[in-house]
Parts: sequence; C-alpha cells; structure tokens
Amino acid sequence: MNATEQIVAKARELLESGTVECVIGYERATDGVNARPLFVYQAEEAGKLIFDQTCAHNLAKYLLNRKGKATAIVAKPCDVRAVNLLINEHQVERDKVLIIGVVCPGMVETKWGRVSEKLRQACELCREHTPVVYDFLVGEPGDEEAAVEYPDVARMEALAIEERRAFWEEQFSRCIRCYACRQACPGCYCSECFAERLDPLWVGIRIAPSESWIWNTMRAFHLAGRCIGCNQCERVCPMNIPLSLLNRKLEKETLELFGYRAGVDAETPAPFATFRKDEKLEVGE
Repeated sequence: MNATEQIVAKARELLESGTVECVIGYERATDGVNARPLFVYQAEEAGKLIFDQTCAHNLAKYLLNRKGKATAIVAKPCDVRAVNLLINEHQVERDKVLIIGVVCPGMVETKWGRVSEKLRQACELCREHTPVVYDFLVGEPGDEEAAVEYPDVARMEALAIEERRAFWEEQFSRCIRCYACRQACPGCYCSECFAERLDPLWVGIRIAPSESWIWNTMRAFHLAGRCIGCNQCERVCPMNIPLSLLNRKLEKETLELFGYRAGVDAETPAPFATFRKDEKLEVGE
C-alpha cells in the first residue's frame, strides 16, 4: 500500500474501534492539486484522507483545540517534533495523542492550482526524514543524516553588521502585522500575546518600522530553544519575510551553546526553562 492507503486504513481502524475520537490529517483542497487540513470523526469519512508532497501544513497546532480528547494525527518529522514540544510544555497529553508518523520525502512549493517540483527551502535544509517518535509508521525509514547544518545562517553571519542591519530593516519595513506567522506556529499558543497587551505595553499596535522590528525580534526570542523548524511562519507570511532565518539563527546558537534541539524528545527540559547554578557557557564574563 502507498502512504495514502496506509493512512486511510489506520484512520478507519482507529475510528471504528473507538481508540480515538478524531483523526487530523490532510485532504485534497478545492483547487484539485494542493492539500489542506482535514478532521475525520467518522470511519466512513477516512477515505478522504491523502498524503503527498503538498501536505505542508504542520497539523500539531490543531492539537491545542483538542486537549484531553483522544486524537490521532498524521505527522511528518517536523510535525512530530512540534508534538513533542507541546507535550514537554504540558499543552497536550501524550496518552491522548496517537501519532501516525510519516516518512517524509520533503514538501514541494505550491501555489493555488499549481504544484512545483522544487522542494520548499525548509525541506532542502532538513536532514530528518523519519519521525523521532510514532505509534504507527507509514513508509520505510531510511538512513538519517545526523549532522544539522545552517548554510543560510552562515551566509548572513558572514556579512558586516551594517549589512545585516540594513537587510533586516528592509525586511521588517514590509511587515503588515497581520500575525499570520503567530497563528500558524505550533509554539505560539499564549491566550494573550505580548503584542496585544496594553498593561504593560510591550509594543505599539501601529504599523511602523520600529514596532515591526520589535514584534519580529521579540517573537523570534520567544521561540529561542523552542522552534522546531517547520517554517510555517514563513510559508504563510504574505510579505515573504524570511522569518525562518531568524529562527534558525537562534536554533543554531542554542545547539552550539547547550547541545539542544527542540522537540527531539518530550522529556528533556528546554535550556531557557531551566537554571543550573554551575552552568558556564564560556561566552565571556
């Protein structure tokens, strides 16, 4: 059976047995070529499920709306790391989530009604094709490339400080503060975002370079040691701001300083959620 057939069969089995109340997966979008999220509650509806290289959405975000309810989720490697993040941060319960892990071939660039053969940038950089944890695996696991590389970050680091600042000033000047990045991110789940707090006022609501700069940098720092690299923020940005570059810079720093990558497991505490008195980072005084 191919990936879609395996997912359909497993979803039908789980729903018929009552093991889960809902299966979160993908279905064909109305343009006939893309994929979109699907919530299956009845076994007879499982046949709508699909899986191919257009299934770019990170479905882990939707688990936040099903806390305490038995749910199965179709999850690629980056999605699974997002699930681990939410479990680690006590947002979902592991025994309520059944993971249908999928060996990922990489997702391709898409537009409405069109599908490219070119992999998304996040997938070109990704070295993980098999989920780190799953209850049922779709596909054959291959040899994983353990090394994590950051060529895009290295290119930015090679620029002079003035060049970097000019680059980000231009990027942030295009931000329209739509918050699509926040809404798509599985790590953004605060009931009240700092950008909308009035007391204390962290950042103004007007669309201006200074506020946009604060919004984007503060959000990146809130994800430091937490971003799992799914690149959903950049995928949904209507202004094509390279948000993943900010996140990957902080991911690289966290890996180098603490040897930690978010979502690799659900037990290891994040470095910024812990404090050790004897911790020495060897980064100066």
